[in-house]
Amino acid sequence: MPRELTPAQARAILAQDTAEVFLPCLKIVAGDTFRIVNNTEPLAKADGVYQPYPFEPQFPEDSDEKGSGVSVRIDNVERDVTQLLRDAIGVPMATLELVTASEPDKPILGPCEFSVLSAEADIMQITLQLGHEEDFLNQRVPAQTYGPTNSQGLYQ
Repeated sequence: MPRELTPAQARAILAQDTAEVFLPCLKIVAGDTFRIVNNTEPLAKADGVYQPYPFEPQFPEDSDEKGSGVSVRIDNVERDVTQLLRDAIGVPMATLELVTASEPDKPILGPCEFSVLSAEADIMQITLQLGHEEDFLNQRVPAQTYGPTNSQGLYQ
């Protein structure tokens, strides 16, 4: 998928050393909206302020042949995300993107919108599996099967 990068983003990506900081941002909507950034200070964006929170996303591969599932590990010491997911009505939605600190409203990657398919929590971390509820890319086309009993003309 082609991406439009600003000149500053392109320089930062191609540079051997850069002072630019790349920040993953995650927004979870489950009744309430929970915005976090993997940083030590808040990040103001057009859709709200993202609070610092330790998490580690595994971005989807940019490939036509792979599925678009994402795994996100989130720190669970404060139990904020656990409570948000427990209080959710319906399927929580998550938006993941990668931005630079100097241009937070111009994402390098994303925004990638997913459903929260599953969540596993322990004392230290939550692991979210993000994906699409209807994975239409892996459905068979056509949905029915052709066999000798229902398509006799094909088997003569």
